[in-house]
Amino acid sequence: MSAQARGELPLWYSAGLVPVLNVACAFLVAGLVVLAIGASPIDAVRILLRGALGSPYGIGYTLYYATTFIFTGLAVAIAFHAGHFNIGGEGQSLLGGLGIALVVLNLAFLPSPLLILLTIAGAALLGAAWAFIPGWLQAYRGSHVVITTIMFNFLAFGLLGYLLVGPMKRPDSMSLETLPFVEGARLFRADEILGWMGIAMPRTPLNLSFALALLCALFTWVLVWRTRLGYEIRTVGANPTAAHYAGISSKRITVIVMLMGGAFAGMMATNEILGVQQRLIADFTAGAGFVGIAVALMGRGHPVGIVLASLLFGVLYQGGAELAFDMPLMTKDMIIVIQGLVILFAGALENMFRERIAGWIFRKPVEVAP
Repeated sequence: MSAQARGELPLWYSAGLVPVLNVACAFLVAGLVVLAIGASPIDAVRILLRGALGSPYGIGYTLYYATTFIFTGLAVAIAFHAGHFNIGGEGQSLLGGLGIALVVLNLAFLPSPLLILLTIAGAALLGAAWAFIPGWLQAYRGSHVVITTIMFNFLAFGLLGYLLVGPMKRPDSMSLETLPFVEGARLFRADEILGWMGIAMPRTPLNLSFALALLCALFTWVLVWRTRLGYEIRTVGANPTAAHYAGISSKRITVIVMLMGGAFAGMMATNEILGVQQRLIADFTAGAGFVGIAVALMGRGHPVGIVLASLLFGVLYQGGAELAFDMPLMTKDMIIVIQGLVILFAGALENMFRERIAGWIFRKPVEVAP
């Protein structure tokens, strides 16, 4: 039976056309806001795109930001498929950074390849452990995962602050940071790798964690759509009652997806801590866990959509920085307004076009679930 006969919306529509229209509307409204403050929307778009995609330097920074958002977007999306809303990416990422620091500061004598593998595992393990508790509470005690993950974000900030003020503080610095990591715990940058191949590229923070993020996206696609566990996850998310009668444990699935989401969020720390900072610092996430929610919504929970949405937010972050520098009227607050409009139209107003365009596609009204 065809998708039209079943009254379903085709994938190119639900995962392609609707997000594009939502983003276009967001930029249209943002253009009106830019016009209202006396700036040129056309010049603003030109500077934004040039700063983000107009040079190897800008592309490197754009992909660096996108790497972070791929991890946090996957952390939200994997829980979405089971019907849960993991908004604890901030805290899980912070614990991932703590996992990296614990491995490097205690096992610095290990060979570099082994040390890096263990740091990645440490980031994933502590991120998963931090997400396990809200997942277990949701599954076995009925504590709503939205509330508990919010609480655990604050707990993570408090825990990391305590450690960086006390037991893990660098003794010769007033900053909240650990001792610098050994050189063997550093992820190679893209400009270094391309330099070995004879390709010149400006130095940017883009590093091997970008490849790790893409591997995580591929893993998620295979898991969710090509494995039995993925089928169980989607079944629980679509109809927990039917899943129960089919012998699928909703409690088990809840714990599993939270563990995987926490692991993805924890590995976000590899981009910033191993690839750039080379030490554990306070608040290195800078809101990336919350941006991951918008990325997952815009990408419709699909890994390909998440990668594309992450690239869009990477463009907004890098291009926005150039825009604030080249156009004095476009302050950082204005850049945040533009990002907020994209989130608003991609998330809260995502169904604005669905029913009308669905009627055009099928030539008859189609009921679309809210």
